[in-house]
Amino acid sequence: MFRYQWTVFKDVQEFIVLVTPLLGLKGNLEMTLASRLSTHANLGHMDSHQKQWHICAGNLSLTQVQAIVVGFLASVVAIIMGLCKQEANFDLQNAFILCASSVLTAAIASCALGVLMVAVIICSQKLNINPDNIATPIAASLGDVTTLGLLAWIGSILYEERESKPWLSPAIISAYILVTPLWVWISHKNEFTKKVLITGWPPVVIAMLISSGGGMILDVASARFHTMSLYQPVINGVGGNLVSVQASRISTALHRDCQMGELPGKLPGAPNKVWASPWTVFFKLGVDSIAARVLLAIVIPGQLIFYTVTHFVSPANSSYNAPFLTLYLCAAVIQVAVLLYIAQILINWLWTRKQDPDTSTIPYLTALGDLIGTGTLFLAFLIMDVFKDV
Repeated sequence: MFRYQWTVFKDVQEFIVLVTPLLGLKGNLEMTLASRLSTHANLGHMDSHQKQWHICAGNLSLTQVQAIVVGFLASVVAIIMGLCKQEANFDLQNAFILCASSVLTAAIASCALGVLMVAVIICSQKLNINPDNIATPIAASLGDVTTLGLLAWIGSILYEERESKPWLSPAIISAYILVTPLWVWISHKNEFTKKVLITGWPPVVIAMLISSGGGMILDVASARFHTMSLYQPVINGVGGNLVSVQASRISTALHRDCQMGELPGKLPGAPNKVWASPWTVFFKLGVDSIAARVLLAIVIPGQLIFYTVTHFVSPANSSYNAPFLTLYLCAAVIQVAVLLYIAQILINWLWTRKQDPDTSTIPYLTALGDLIGTGTLFLAFLIMDVFKDV
């Protein structure tokens, strides 16, 4: 919808490229936060108020550090990709607006959603509800809406003030550069976040690069199919949401049932079996397979609901017909099935290498979800275009 309502997205084309990596990266931060806190809650680390405060304060500080860095990196990537695509002259003022909007959006959304995640985890614990089934979906659902809305609002304000207040965007960037060391210090002093602060960057950065591929596909595709930008957040949001639930619960089970580096059911002296066939993942892994099938079954009804809502709030020329709907649902099912399979393999692989999947898995999965979802959706539009129905 943003293409039709906010001038900044039309006048500064890099904002279109920024949307996919920024939404993906911000979602990663909230979902990994929810996954980490869910694991702490299930392991009993948050049973006392003192530990609750200590764990939550450290994790909220950590997400601020990650959000600021992620916002800056996402804007730099968007600027570079925009220049490569358009071969245009570099506009410093627009670059400042893009960077300031990205950083400010990431920081504010991270703070608001982080506090919400803490509240959800604590409430779930008091009500004896598994937070793995609640916190991660809430983070995934609200993260995209909150971040996109903030980005559009902040970007529009800064763009409108570019002539009268050219110093505003550089001032915002400078302020966050100055405050970042404080969040780094708090995170580093906390034993629950110190390791993540040091070792948790590769998944986030690699995920950003993968998501940027999805952003490039969207940028190219939306120029040809204007309504594709309406459905891309829907297919990617649902896919990332579902696979994050699976990743969070598998990670919690590994933390609870076995030692780091050893997979459950492994015989003494036998090698860790990481790789498995799709048949094994979806039908032979007990509870994990049941959960995978349930999540896969949710795709079609869930996408039907969101697809219909998107159609009725979209422009009149959006597609809503049986052939396109069939292709759209096929793309969504393929995306989620591939992600669920990758999740099982990736989590096991990371665990055997003594890397915490709570920190590493979700960024990779959601980034791959953006890339696969955008790619399969583009393919659906191309197929429809061949038959002249789009």
